[in-house]
Amino acid sequence: MEQLTPANPPGGLANEAAKRRGLRRMKLVALSFLLGATVIFLLTSWAQAAGWPGWVGYVRAASEAGMVGALADWFAVTALFRYPLRLPIPHTAIIPNKKDQLGGSLGEFVGANFLSEQVVRDKLRRIGIARRVGGWLSQPDNADRVTSELSTVVKGLVTVLRDEDVQAVLEHAVVRRIVEKPWGPPLGQLLERVFADGAHYRLVDLMCDRSYEWVRDNHATVLRVVSDRAPSWSPKFVDAMLADKVYGEILTFAWAVKTDVNHPMRLALDKFLAEFAHDLQKDPETMARAEVVKDQILAHPDVQRLIGSAWTTAKGMLLSAAEDPSSELRRRVRDGLRSLGVRLLDEDSLRSKVDNWLESTAVYLVINYSREITTIITDTVERWDAEETSRKIELQVGRDLQFIRINGTVVGALAGLLIYTVAQLLF
Repeated sequence: MEQLTPANPPGGLANEAAKRRGLRRMKLVALSFLLGATVIFLLTSWAQAAGWPGWVGYVRAASEAGMVGALADWFAVTALFRYPLRLPIPHTAIIPNKKDQLGGSLGEFVGANFLSEQVVRDKLRRIGIARRVGGWLSQPDNADRVTSELSTVVKGLVTVLRDEDVQAVLEHAVVRRIVEKPWGPPLGQLLERVFADGAHYRLVDLMCDRSYEWVRDNHATVLRVVSDRAPSWSPKFVDAMLADKVYGEILTFAWAVKTDVNHPMRLALDKFLAEFAHDLQKDPETMARAEVVKDQILAHPDVQRLIGSAWTTAKGMLLSAAEDPSSELRRRVRDGLRSLGVRLLDEDSLRSKVDNWLESTAVYLVINYSREITTIITDTVERWDAEETSRKIELQVGRDLQFIRINGTVVGALAGLLIYTVAQLLF
């Protein structure tokens, strides 16, 4: 099974190669200090044995201590990443052997120092996210950019959603609720409010106008209806006179209803509508008939086709509006974002409300999910290959660690020289 390793960042191959070259170069530099100290120690040891002057002892002591310091620091640095000389010495190869413990400690450190409630609150208060977001959104270019990104998200969501799934949700969540709830009471309440406000008068006026115009323009039709209803034995001229009389009365009645707002016919119609609105809410028989009408409407083939094509129509409208930068939808979203940005800058109460909401949300996530967040660190580290992790960490920090070896050589040499000098002065 393939081991998981830390991922390289973008452009990481070239960067990793450069770091590898730098690490090798620094290792050679640190090794040269050790070799230099060793060569000087050997030469001064030979010179001291050959009887050279006393200053040789000082140089020999400095080089010897520098050589010891270099070896000790080489051991310390190497022990972090691997076994020195491949010998399984206890407490060496710390990173490969303690990888999981280090990951756990890192997770606990992050949780305690970065995901605590007080740290999060203090950081968010100092940042002032609402003011920054407001200043950013108030710029037209930024509002356009957010609108464009939101349009891309909408297009992606609409495209990914399966039409049959959305249609099923619409039919079950929307249509079923419409079917299950009785139409009578809410329709009666709506009509009652409409009639109370007098908004129906224009409709009544239109009906009266149309009725009068129909009677006026259909003289022959009225005459034919009256003649057809007359007895077969009555003379034709009597039928014609009677039809003209009936037509005149109907036309006069229609004109009176049209022009007189207080006509008994209009008042009777108002009374009927008010009683109908009341019956829709209280009368069981009227409510039952309303349910029958509702079922007939919903069962009609045209209504079923309309319900079936609702999502397709809405989807097309959303995609068209999202793709068109000049669409009403995108314009309203863009203007709304800019308005929100200006309000966040100008209104202290709104800005404070948004900051408090963000702060409460962040604190809630920290309190309830900090463990899950830090687990990402520990689980990720546990999945890494130990040897590869060690190489990666050494590649990142190993170059700087070589200065420890260099400093160990230099400091060791100075310490050895000081110790030798003090010893010569005292003894």
